[in-house]
Amino acid sequence: MRLPLALAALAGGWLAAAPAAAQVTPPSLALPIQCRPGVDCEIQNYVDRDPGPGVLDYQCGSRTYQAHTGIDFRVPTLARQRQGVAVLAAADGRVLRLRDGVADISVRITGREALEGRDCGNGVLLLHEGGFTTQYCHLANGSIAVKPDDEVKAGHVLGRVGLSGRTEYPHLHFTVRSGQALVDPFAYGAPEGSCQGGRSLWRPELQEALAYKARIVLNAGFAAQAPLTMAAIEEGPDAPTPDAPALLAYARGIGLKAGDVQTVTLKGPDGALLAANTTPPLPRDQAQNMVFTGAARPAGGWVRGRYVGEYVVRQGGQVVLSRSFETRL
Repeated sequence: MRLPLALAALAGGWLAAAPAAAQVTPPSLALPIQCRPGVDCEIQNYVDRDPGPGVLDYQCGSRTYQAHTGIDFRVPTLARQRQGVAVLAAADGRVLRLRDGVADISVRITGREALEGRDCGNGVLLLHEGGFTTQYCHLANGSIAVKPDDEVKAGHVLGRVGLSGRTEYPHLHFTVRSGQALVDPFAYGAPEGSCQGGRSLWRPELQEALAYKARIVLNAGFAAQAPLTMAAIEEGPDAPTPDAPALLAYARGIGLKAGDVQTVTLKGPDGALLAANTTPPLPRDQAQNMVFTGAARPAGGWVRGRYVGEYVVRQGGQVVLSRSFETRL
């Protein structure tokens, strides 16, 4: 499975000291990020198992992108990332390499050329028993809490989730290798190019939390300003108040598919529909997509009480994803 050129060069340098793994038992992996999957973090991308120009995740889906070499654990917003989300050693091991000092700036601002050879951003490489390694990328500048040759236990804090390297959103890129061969921690032992095979390396207590989801609601909530942008959601939009000039309900989905139709609605305390927005079918698979609807403050002001938003995704007329959420004014 190929790596992007700059990342391959980086990994090659980092992995030069890692011995090739023999036929040994791979590590049992703990969660490498201090969060609750499905609650305050989600998997954005899986390993791309297709050795060619296509994409294929371990469940035969498209929750990845071409030549992606790891698992992306995404925190929901930049605001949450700035509060501090720890990156943790997934297994006992020794620190082989690390990098710090790369600024936490989106690649959309820096451009890819400025990150040549530093795609991983700030990161740590651990060596485990049997020649396995785990790599932790996009850590926050100045957050790395280990040094080369440190011995660490599973759960040891390595640093914090950041926005360094080639990334547009805060997340941990987590890669497992055996020697220099890429390992999919959801499909260990499966032949390259295959799906729905192999076995999971995650600890038994993580299996339910890390169960595969074809689509996910990353964010859903309310805002008081319009128009609402993706950047505003990342920063945390202003919460609506009883005298807010507008009330918007929004949702952001990830892993959406071509043909998906999204609808978001806003209902008032009496259950009456205040606003609705239905999008055209998506023309292609999308890593993320945001939709919102809303209403201006009525002349008499907002009625006090419970306001309900609902986000529904349909494929071929069938509901494939939904989320209800509420606020009180």
